[in-house]
Formats: sequence, C-alpha cells, structure tokens
Amino acid sequence: MADTFTTHVIEVETGSTETVHDLTSACTAFLRDAARGRDGLLNVFVPHATAGIAVIETGAGSDDDLLASLRDLLPADDRWQHRHGSRGHGRDHVLPALIPPHATFPVIGGSLELGTWQSVVLVDTNRDNHRREVRLSFLG
Repeated sequence: MADTFTTHVIEVETGSTETVHDLTSACTAFLRDAARGRDGLLNVFVPHATAGIAVIETGAGSDDDLLASLRDLLPADDRWQHRHGSRGHGRDHVLPALIPPHATFPVIGGSLELGTWQSVVLVDTNRDNHRREVRLSFLG
C-alpha cells in the first residue's frame, strides 16, 4: 500500500486564561478517518508564536502544576523586551522554546500509541488570543 498523507485543522477556544487543553480525543477522532487501521505517524502542530504541544497526564493536577511551573519560569511581569499586548505578554513568546509548537506520535493499527497516563495537550499561556488552530497530519 502506498504512503498517504492526510491533514485536518481543528479550532480550539482557549479563552482568556492560561490553559492546558486536552487534544487526545480530537487526535483519536482524526485518526479513525485518516489512518483507517494503518500504521504511521501523527504530527500535531500549532501555527502560533505563543503556544506549544506537550504530552502530560491530565485530570490529576499535572496540568495545573505545569501552568504553575511556567508562571515560575516565565513570570507575567515587565522584564520582557517584547512588550505589546497584556502585561508580561513577552513571556508567551518564549514559551515555544520550552514547549515546542509540534509533536509527532506513533500510530499502530490506526490507533494513537500513548503511554497509560499520557495525553496530547495544547499549552497556551497567551491570554490575548482566545482561539487557536491546531493542524493534525497523518503520514501512513
């Protein structure tokens, strides 16, 4: 069977607060149609200068711990050279150096291969941008 490439863009409403948004179900739904039982790779990409893609356990406090750690590492204060937007917005532009805007995952038999407690998440600390696009691409 020839290699195939399929892509789809989803919109995520992140609101006006820092967020860790779980993308796992959207990835699984995309693969149901795109992979059709095949092996391959899923690439998740957010085309924004102030957001990233991570793998983390959700629902047990780790998502809040991640945001608290980012607040410690990248405080929303006036130290940043990049000064447009809300106070401390310059830190949002540093975020993708720590949490990259992409991740690639194995797909086996059409299923996303994650560890027991792993979830694919969008990490967004930018309170000025309330809507994000996320590109899901399958290469079989």
